[in-house]
Amino acid sequence: MGGNEGSHISGRSNRAASRGGSVLATNHLVRLPAATPKFRGLWLYWEPMNKLDRTTETSAETKRIVLTGFMGSGKSTVGPLLAERLGWKFVDADDTIAAEAGCAIAEIFAREGEAAFRERERAAIVRLAAEESLVLALGGGAIETEATRSLLLRAPQTLLVHLEVELATTLARCRGTEHLRPILADQANLAVRYAKRLPLYRTAHISIAVDTLTPAQAVEAIVRAAGRPEH
Repeated sequence: MGGNEGSHISGRSNRAASRGGSVLATNHLVRLPAATPKFRGLWLYWEPMNKLDRTTETSAETKRIVLTGFMGSGKSTVGPLLAERLGWKFVDADDTIAAEAGCAIAEIFAREGEAAFRERERAAIVRLAAEESLVLALGGGAIETEATRSLLLRAPQTLLVHLEVELATTLARCRGTEHLRPILADQANLAVRYAKRLPLYRTAHISIAVDTLTPAQAVEAIVRAAGRPEH
């Protein structure tokens, strides 16, 4: 690991410890017992499996994994791979809402307003979060709704995972999609939105820095954090 990357991760690990709770750090992996609420908000950093002890606790307690994070964090890419790895079903909450409404998310916003959309979103997540063997990807703004956030943090056998990216990573990964995401063209407002949401994302049970991880590596990190045996 390069010096800059090492210091970057170390700083995040120290912040996690300062927020309270115990962490187990081994070979730059900061991890928590499977879905233990008192360890909420801890950081996890993954290195390739050949650099780590493959022995880890396994748990059947986690029945669903919910992915949250800013645009470009890879929720819709990592989610299906994670579901395949676990032998679970993958659902994108935005796709579900759009299918039920019979129109695109942008049209719901334009026609009904954000408050009405967030209520649709909350209701859909309540239903979906009752399913088992599920990987659920949330829309980037779902975390702003306190009722949604509280549900996912307190729901039994649910692991809320924050895929964290820096704003520069969002801009790099989403370049060329400005026609689909107009906010990308307004970097000042984008930065405000990112700053507003970041502390809310970090209330998740775990946060994983994924800027430099491949989708497969992100899946490995989540599986290890969840304490899930391989399917």
